[in-house]
Amino acid sequence: MNKSISNIFSGEAVFLDKANVDTDQIIPKQFLKSIKRTGFGPNLFDAWRYLDKGDLNSDNSKRKLNPDFILNHDLYNSCNILITRENFGCGSSREHAVWALTDYGFTTIIAPSFADIFKNNSYKNGLLLIEIDKEKIDEIFKQITEKKTINIEVDVHNQFIYLEEKQIPFELDDFKKKFLLDGIDEVGFTLQHQNKIEDFEKNYKKTVPWLFK
Repeated sequence: MNKSISNIFSGEAVFLDKANVDTDQIIPKQFLKSIKRTGFGPNLFDAWRYLDKGDLNSDNSKRKLNPDFILNHDLYNSCNILITRENFGCGSSREHAVWALTDYGFTTIIAPSFADIFKNNSYKNGLLLIEIDKEKIDEIFKQITEKKTINIEVDVHNQFIYLEEKQIPFELDDFKKKFLLDGIDEVGFTLQHQNKIEDFEKNYKKTVPWLFK
């Protein structure tokens, strides 16, 4: 079961000004040997965060950080909302990319568009994706550039983003919204109807008993 998100929450935003960020850039292939959902955060955007190449045996505390990468700035290293450009999460269909983002601490990603498989993996793992127009992304980028940091409030139930005096609507499928707010995936949703499923199986066995001999 995933951690559910609140109907309304807020957080500090960081802007990653890159389009077409693929899953290998989010979490490089050498870190995919584990199937646990935790422990990937230190290697999120690994090739951009560090000046040397890391692997599973690397002690990240001893690696040299890239001073030019945005997440290495003290101002942004505790942000939980990532704002970026179009087609985020393209490339191979590794679920580890989502695990790395959530393990780092991101709860929400805002972009003009996301790759389809990454989008599905995100909702299954409790990561909120919000798609808004490129023009609105540019406006937010300008605000962050001017003020360095901004606080964004997200109203999941009513589907609005609030920043400063602006209110930005976004679309969110009702089914995916339920997954996020309840902290479940397709399996968890199915198990909510376990009694009905068991009743159906019992009745079906009575209807066609020869199939179960």
